[in-house]
Amino acid sequence: MQMHYIKSNLVILHFLLISSITFAQSSNDTSYTESDITLTTKTGQIFGTLCTPKHFTKIPVALIIAGSGPTDRDCNSTLSGIKTDAYKLLAHQLSAYGIATVRYDKRGVAKSKDALKSETDIRFDDYISDASDWVQLLRSDARFSKVIIIGHSEGSLLGMVAATKNTDKYISISGPGQSIDKTLTEQLKSKPIAIQDSAAVIMDSLKLGKTVKHVPLNVLMLFRPSVQPYMISWFKYDPQIEIKKLTIPVLIIQGTSDMQVSVDDAKRLATAKPDAKLVLINGMNHVFKKVGDSKEDNTKSYSDPSLPVDEKLVTTIETFINGK
Repeated sequence: MQMHYIKSNLVILHFLLISSITFAQSSNDTSYTESDITLTTKTGQIFGTLCTPKHFTKIPVALIIAGSGPTDRDCNSTLSGIKTDAYKLLAHQLSAYGIATVRYDKRGVAKSKDALKSETDIRFDDYISDASDWVQLLRSDARFSKVIIIGHSEGSLLGMVAATKNTDKYISISGPGQSIDKTLTEQLKSKPIAIQDSAAVIMDSLKLGKTVKHVPLNVLMLFRPSVQPYMISWFKYDPQIEIKKLTIPVLIIQGTSDMQVSVDDAKRLATAKPDAKLVLINGMNHVFKKVGDSKEDNTKSYSDPSLPVDEKLVTTIETFINGK
């Protein structure tokens, strides 16, 4: 869930120079206000939405980092046909509890498309730097009492690394519990042996930092040459190692009906970080919707933005953020 991302069901899938906030209310709802917020970097502007209660003084703000692929600030993707509004709905719900949020289109996605010049040039660390710069921007805003990172799916690892600086609390939602090469290897077990073998050879090379020029057609979409430098930079991060580095309060949330990230992943993270709080939400899927055990309902939820986010997700996050 960017141009460089792997458009395949196999994937669960710098510096701040000038930042500006433009207030332009975009909602008629009386309980919250939405405003444009912009981060300007060396390669272009990254656009987001600041959601706050209608009236507030000094409150916490949470940075929501999206998952992989061409997923925009609201958790939608025109390229993938995904329409969930999950991040938007979460932001609106949290505002009712006195929590501000910022959600943004990552470079290369939606309105931030021009901030990514070429798929070949992007690295995982670029997204980490962007998240860190957003945190710095919010930290410098006197309206906010503390800064929290909420990382979803691939955004969990991005946020995990960024949270080592200037962040008060960290929340992982549906975060993979092992490095992406191991995750891909597990997911490929359901595919023909020829695909598994082709992928294994390429990943062995990428883990050594070496690109592969000639990619078999059966894995070309997954390992096309233009995306390999990004994958090399991604492979080097292990969430079980990164989460141990955090000295701030950590919350790990996982839905039991998630078809992309498993409960085992959440338990891996919790084992690596014993003082973290682990919350399993029964029946919640990867896009925060309560679907129970129905695979049909699960699939349909990816194209139904009218479905609310799971209420337990909202209250769990609120309690963690507003608690001492």
